[in-house]
Amino acid sequence: MTKTLHIMSTLAVEVAFKATILPGWTALGHEIEINWNPTAVLMRQIRAGQGADVVVLIDESLQELAQAGIVDAATITPIAQAGFGLGVRAGTAAPDISTPEAFRNALVNARAVAYSQAGASGIYFSELIQRLGIAEIVNKRAVIIPAGFTSEKLLTGEADLAVQQVSELMSVEGVDVAGPFPPELQKHTDFSAAIFTKAADRELAEAFIAHLSTPEASQAYEDGGLRSRLGHQAR
Repeated sequence: MTKTLHIMSTLAVEVAFKATILPGWTALGHEIEINWNPTAVLMRQIRAGQGADVVVLIDESLQELAQAGIVDAATITPIAQAGFGLGVRAGTAAPDISTPEAFRNALVNARAVAYSQAGASGIYFSELIQRLGIAEIVNKRAVIIPAGFTSEKLLTGEADLAVQQVSELMSVEGVDVAGPFPPELQKHTDFSAAIFTKAADRELAEAFIAHLSTPEASQAYEDGGLRSRLGHQAR
């Protein structure tokens, strides 16, 4: 009988997972069910008692779960690193955001900027625009969503710039990545996978963690807008 692996995963790795990693896993004869959500949403669900076999989250949240005994600290496996970026609707001119000044000007001149309340990108962005002294200007015209893909607001015409992890911007068809935040304003987020202490199938969960750590997975992270943390050279 085929066993189903249950996963809770942040949206940042979705492109890499769907392109290569999950097809490779199902090709081995395994079935999989995934709860895709921003880290903040997943953490609320886990604190409320939800669980799975494997979870993929930002490192800080996994450490919190490990300290609480919810995930096995010994199984925490670094997989990828993400950076924040801006997206535009495909086919439209992308603004210059290569320097802090250009980035600031692009936000000030935008008709509307979309960002998320629950995601790491939105939380950081709200702090960043305060630091840049443009929070009032940006938020007056901002489209702030509770969770999900901000770049969907580009397709509806509600915004002309979307803020999110570069890998998440790549998840929505019809969207182009204008570029990452300039280095001086960038903040990277590290992601890891771990096994729940109450995993229904520990052996299958361990096999999936190993599957996330192959050279092929490393390449998938790079192709999916992330930086691999596995130590494999991308081809």
